[in-house]
Amino acid sequence: MRNTERHFVTGSNSLWHIYKTVPFWKVAKNFIVIQMARYTPFLPMKNWLYKTFLRMKVGEHSSFALMVMPDVMFPEKITVGRNSVIGYNTTILAHEYLINEYRLGEVIIGDEVLIGANTTILPGVTIGDGAIVSASTLVNKDVPAGAFVGGNPMKIIYTAEQMAERQLKT
Repeated sequence: MRNTERHFVTGSNSLWHIYKTVPFWKVAKNFIVIQMARYTPFLPMKNWLYKTFLRMKVGEHSSFALMVMPDVMFPEKITVGRNSVIGYNTTILAHEYLINEYRLGEVIIGDEVLIGANTTILPGVTIGDGAIVSASTLVNKDVPAGAFVGGNPMKIIYTAEQMAERQLKT
């Protein structure tokens, strides 16, 4: 289950309440920083931009591939551990706006995690240390440490124990 805070709204849908939720100038600044980071090929610069301007927590030697899209409204709710790889065009969301409510949740990506290209990570999710997320996966719940997951909806393909067994056989 995802760990999110629910905030109910009345009247128009929750996205119409956006600037009651987050200041316009914060979104504008975040958008500019994220667009610069999405296109730069310099990994240390991306991490510096994310940590300095977006207040994301990014571990040493973690790599964000080209076109990764962190949450534009609440990037400070994203933590990426040490030596992890976030694949091409991955989206990391810390919010979701629905009709009658919006939800906010921390996204925690552990150490030495591999996220495949074109993955979407929903708010309130924790991805454990050493996990592998297959390309084009919708991460809609927590991923156990060391597991290999994939699909839409996400399913566990191999547990940490099964992955260890497979590695011993090769």
